[in-house]
Amino acid sequence: MRPYELSLADAAKAVRERRLSPVELVDSVLERLEEVEPRLGAYASVDAESARAGARRAEREAAAGRFRPLLGVPVGLKDLIDVAGRPTGAGSRVREGHRARSDAEVTGRLLAAGAVPIGKTRTHEFAYGLITPQTRNAWDRGRIAGGSSGGSAVAVAAGSATFALGTDTGGSIRVPSALNGAVGLKPTYGLVSRHGVTPLSWSLDHVGPITRTARDAALALSVLAGHDSRDPASVPAPAADLLPGPDPDLTGLRVGVPRNHYFDRVDPEVEAAVRRAVARLEELGARTVEVEIPLARYAQAVLHGLVAPEAAAYHEPTLRTAPELYGEDVRLLLEAGARLSAGDHLRAQRARTLMRREWARLLEGVDAIAAPATPVTAVRTGEEGLTWPDGSVESVSDAYVRLSAPANVTGVPALSVPVGRDGAGMPIGMQLLGRPFAEAVLLRIGHAYELAEPGPGIAPVR
Repeated sequence: MRPYELSLADAAKAVRERRLSPVELVDSVLERLEEVEPRLGAYASVDAESARAGARRAEREAAAGRFRPLLGVPVGLKDLIDVAGRPTGAGSRVREGHRARSDAEVTGRLLAAGAVPIGKTRTHEFAYGLITPQTRNAWDRGRIAGGSSGGSAVAVAAGSATFALGTDTGGSIRVPSALNGAVGLKPTYGLVSRHGVTPLSWSLDHVGPITRTARDAALALSVLAGHDSRDPASVPAPAADLLPGPDPDLTGLRVGVPRNHYFDRVDPEVEAAVRRAVARLEELGARTVEVEIPLARYAQAVLHGLVAPEAAAYHEPTLRTAPELYGEDVRLLLEAGARLSAGDHLRAQRARTLMRREWARLLEGVDAIAAPATPVTAVRTGEEGLTWPDGSVESVSDAYVRLSAPANVTGVPALSVPVGRDGAGMPIGMQLLGRPFAEAVLLRIGHAYELAEPGPGIAPVR
């Protein structure tokens, strides 16, 4: 295996055991980046000089026998996440010339753990979209990357980052992860600090890792999670051992399979792959039960009722003085959000409270819910709508957010893991949802599945 092909956990272990030097690892990832980046467009900026300097520092630490959890491991950071002295462009001309004055909390935690940032990955402008138009899918460059953390997912899938960070407001970690064959984890709301991360919607934003395996996601989350008084939503979550053990036995776990919403208007190949994966979980010892998803048909409306006014409020000064700096799609969404009333926002908040209460009751009866991460695989670039067998037409963005929205509205953790590919070779993702702060359970299930059914590996990028 070439170093850029190693998972996060394997790379960290190889460095710790002195079988691989941080310089070799970072050089391998940067060489892979130089090879594939012109075809993929995963990065907004790359700082190879700083990354190589960080690798040399890590090398000296390793030589002295001083090891940290992520020592020397290359990471891509979504271009919403501040790195002191570096641009945070947010995919927008609005941020032209901007440089961060300090590190985001998650950046600081990664640096303290020894990780080596190699660049900023592309995002849909201000994370307000599920396409990431500048970036191409790692498995088929004629298809979308998904968004808004499309750059992070493509970099991980292509091997131009060992792991990456994304943000998730309506599915923006899980959707691109599913479409590119990566693992994406949206933690419980408040578990990971958002200080120093450009917001889209204060009450819905999450920061989380995109990796190649569930074990990688556990390792990354163990570094990222923790209370931060600078983030008003941050909570002092109970300490938990997130790393899954080597035993794939899932005996005693109850996995809910939705009878409504999550399998409605889903491509037959996606449904078949997810149901096969659920059957595999049963073979590993899990007990499956059918569940009814409460208030599912309201999730998307509630999400938009929260995102639209909150995003408009954040962008109000610039939208008033320089609307021409925004892309047309994002500007129209922001202008529409500015027209919603305070009453609309309050009603969405009340609906969210009700949904959280009903989901808490649902999750009392199961340890996790297994469902498709997206209703279709990555569509072709420029494709704007989907026509379903019943004759209904749905925009691509609405289709992708439809299955991811409930976890954002309720704040529960959600993990997307690859479970196969369709007839065109495009990755399919299964979504695991669980109780608040029960990430360890989701990671255990995801890890057990991938031990039995390994993921797709590095995309060939032709």
